[in-house]
Amino acid sequence: MDYYLSFNNNEERIRLPVIPSSFEVSIPHQNTTVNITNLGEINLIGKTGLISMTIESFFPNQQYSFCLYSGFLKPYEYIKQLLKWKDSGKPIRVIVTGTPINYVMAIESLTYSEVDGTGDVYFTLELKEYKFISTSTVRTTTTKNGTTLTTPTTSREVKSPSTSYIVKQGDTLWLIAKKLTGEGSNYRAIVQKNNITDPDKIYVGQKLVI
Repeated sequence: MDYYLSFNNNEERIRLPVIPSSFEVSIPHQNTTVNITNLGEINLIGKTGLISMTIESFFPNQQYSFCLYSGFLKPYEYIKQLLKWKDSGKPIRVIVTGTPINYVMAIESLTYSEVDGTGDVYFTLELKEYKFISTSTVRTTTTKNGTTLTTPTTSREVKSPSTSYIVKQGDTLWLIAKKLTGEGSNYRAIVQKNNITDPDKIYVGQKLVI
């Protein structure tokens, strides 16, 4: 299991050096309870709410045997990067390999501390699902006393988030899937999404939707 946090279509990325001992995902539902005469209390099922997620771990100040890889940044370099993402006003993508977690989320809060004198920085990252909204203007026309009135209204459309990737020299679909999702076997989903007939034939400069 790997945890990947990425920003601006994978322009910047953090792979957590230490696997969190646990994570928590909450998927609420906007149900409403009402009381009806002669029936009593009933539950009206609503829409699914925004997913929230909490990640707790630490950024190591030295190489430990349980670290997933070597050559990681100093703890406060990660903290600095997370704070920059948080203040950017843009969402990040959160992927946990081996799970269904592949969400676009906003950083709600970041709490960090040092507790044991090792220089390791412990952190709690609270995240909430982000939905891309595009606005469009629609004009409605009504007639009143022989006069035509045009009223602008605004409608909202929820867009599904997507990540794009430009193929580089030496890339294969398996390597691209491994780099972006943590699992090389996910290349099949890339093949299907991009209508690729031969997975062995991609070219430098090709734009893929992930």
